[in-house]
Amino acid sequence: MGSRKESIRSLLMFKRLITRLQLLLSLTASRGLLTIGDTDLREDMEAEKVVPKDVKKGHFAVVAVNGNGEAKRFVLELNYLSDPAFLRLLELAKEEYGFQQKGVLLLPCQPGELQNILDN
Repeated sequence: MGSRKESIRSLLMFKRLITRLQLLLSLTASRGLLTIGDTDLREDMEAEKVVPKDVKKGHFAVVAVNGNGEAKRFVLELNYLSDPAFLRLLELAKEEYGFQQKGVLLLPCQPGELQNILDN
């Protein structure tokens, strides 16, 4: 019985996460600019108010940022939103930045750490 309750709780958390990601993506499109170091990820979103062209339907973008400012942008399939290792990174992002992030979703991890999750 506890497993069913955990599943329902996980589904509710997932639904809230999707809602927040949708809001975040719309805010990213309306603001249109993220600069980390010398990397400009503008992609003319301000003019068009759309998701960047490299983010296909069924995908979303994140940026993995480590403590010394190294950053790498990733475009992920939505199925990663149910991957336990990726969900742990989202929890870390919530603890680090809260739900009030402006622009693209930042993940507080080494880009290589996120790449390892994607490769497994």
